[in-house]
Amino acid sequence: MSDAISYEEPWARTHHFDPPALFDSLRKERPLARMVYPDGHIGWIATSHELVRKVLSDPRFSHGLQEFHFPVTRFGEAVIGSSPEIPGMFIHMDPPNHTRYRRLLTGEFTARRANLLAPRVAEVAAEQIEVMRAQGGPVDLIGSYAKPLVLRVLSELIGFPYEERERYQHAPTVLHDPDSTQEEVGAAFGQVTAFITELVGNKRQQPGDDLISRLIAEGELTTEEICNIVTLLLFAGYETTESALAVGVFALLEHPEQLAALRADPSKLDAAVEELLRYITVNQYEMYRTALEDVELDGHLVKKGDTVTVSLPAANRDPARFGCPADLDIDRETSGHVAFGFGVHQCLGQNLARVELRTGLSALLKAFPDLRLAVAAEEVPLRLKGSVFAVKSLPVTW
Repeated sequence: MSDAISYEEPWARTHHFDPPALFDSLRKERPLARMVYPDGHIGWIATSHELVRKVLSDPRFSHGLQEFHFPVTRFGEAVIGSSPEIPGMFIHMDPPNHTRYRRLLTGEFTARRANLLAPRVAEVAAEQIEVMRAQGGPVDLIGSYAKPLVLRVLSELIGFPYEERERYQHAPTVLHDPDSTQEEVGAAFGQVTAFITELVGNKRQQPGDDLISRLIAEGELTTEEICNIVTLLLFAGYETTESALAVGVFALLEHPEQLAALRADPSKLDAAVEELLRYITVNQYEMYRTALEDVELDGHLVKKGDTVTVSLPAANRDPARFGCPADLDIDRETSGHVAFGFGVHQCLGQNLARVELRTGLSALLKAFPDLRLAVAAEEVPLRLKGSVFAVKSLPVTW
């Protein structure tokens, strides 16, 4: 179709905080637009807040591998036909199988459970701040603070021995980096799978107070299922939160009036975190659904088998939902943002992520009243394309 945009068009950011300008014109003129995928399949892309939420909450749109027209692999190769479900990998399942697995984890990630972890998050944050002080400025906030803070908390929750982090911490980075080769991704998957399989075997013999041990105690999951569940939690919960924290700090440093308002009134912290989540939307890519039947959507007929890509960054910058959406405003009403997705697949770990972001940001700003970039903003290296928007490093000083 002559009016269909290319799959490659919407993903290359042109500014370090803003989604591509193409989203603005699409949202205004055709919020549900035709899009040509690399294998020639003509599907759709949804860019309005209303349509993104509709697609993500409508059971007529599937996220299951068995129904998936997976339009392209991360290496640009077409995938022909559907795939069988991967035991435990519930992100690519529809109810009831999705519900069965997710129910086993819901209690681990409630708001109450996450808030109980806040003191421990604060302890880890304080320890990493001391690491920063010992190094002396300038330091890379990613390596000295954001990454270890998030990884230590997640490791303790899941049951990973942090002293063995070299066996698992690099795999999510390799997966989310669009420049990684197929061989590198395969090797990273193999390494982390071997590590988790070994760990599950050890915890069957010597259980601890951690998520892996509790999943084993359920008694209904195989080692393969537990390994895939844990792999999913690692890949979904590490780089996303670390990137949200680091890019959030970057955004505040680049908006000094907002940073000053937050410093002057710490009670605005919760609102500031929600606004940063909306404004940045690090989950920027590879969000698909497949129509299980013909569906009328925004005056168009989406046919059975059509792929619909939804853009979370575009939805979170929709002026019909958020006034002056391109502005960072910690006083705005942010309810309804889709930084964590929407519907049955909405991010399971969002409560923990919020605690890590609130606690990590608060501790950092209190410890360093004059925190600032150590380089010009234009020199901060960005990862603009890929499933997770990130800064590769963030040099700061004080």
